[in-house]
Amino acid sequence: MWPLCIPAWGAAVAAGALVIYGTIDVAYFARMLFTVTRARYFRKKACLLETTEVGSWVLLSDVDTLLYHMNNARYLRELDFARADFYERTGLYSNIKAAGGAVVQAACTIRYRRYLKPFTKFIITSRVIYWDNKTVFMEHEFVGPGRFVHAVAVCRQRVIDTAAAPIAELLVQLHCAGTCKPQLGKMPPELELWVQSNELSSARLRSTVVPAPFLPSASPQIGSGESITAAE
Repeated sequence: MWPLCIPAWGAAVAAGALVIYGTIDVAYFARMLFTVTRARYFRKKACLLETTEVGSWVLLSDVDTLLYHMNNARYLRELDFARADFYERTGLYSNIKAAGGAVVQAACTIRYRRYLKPFTKFIITSRVIYWDNKTVFMEHEFVGPGRFVHAVAVCRQRVIDTAAAPIAELLVQLHCAGTCKPQLGKMPPELELWVQSNELSSARLRSTVVPAPFLPSASPQIGSGESITAAE
């Protein structure tokens, strides 16, 4: 048997690559870079009131332990790419950042209707369904073959350090020019009920007393409880 000789520098590079691949989600960051670059330079700009679409496939890295359908957690991961595409094409994120603000996800709920099998092509649609000074609410649909909606998600994007409503209204005036559907009215009833459930959860968490061994010295309560993730 011939001995396998690997130079010291080669072994170091291989070890470094394994450490990087094992500690950093390389595929996620590479795909995010591709999504942002494509949306910023190669895709058509969109009005804030328009519905955008991004396509994807169910790969073997997306399936659950049964190897039969896409893992439930992967749906939420896919939403990151759909939002990045929407933010770039509408200019929402760049304008919030220019105003000294930032966007964080405060809550998300998703309802699964039918599973997606391996190697199935699907589309994620993204649209804004309501906004106020602090929040932009978005709805996403996972659309599979035959235009069947496999899952629907609603996300609450919290805008911090600036007001969301003036930026959203300015974007509509600048880029839509009356060509899109009418501006959003009052909050949809199903969204209003979901927001109320989040507020009830926050109130419950704020009123919960932490057990003595875990009690912080500065406060007798759990944090603000502003985030909640729910799945059905």
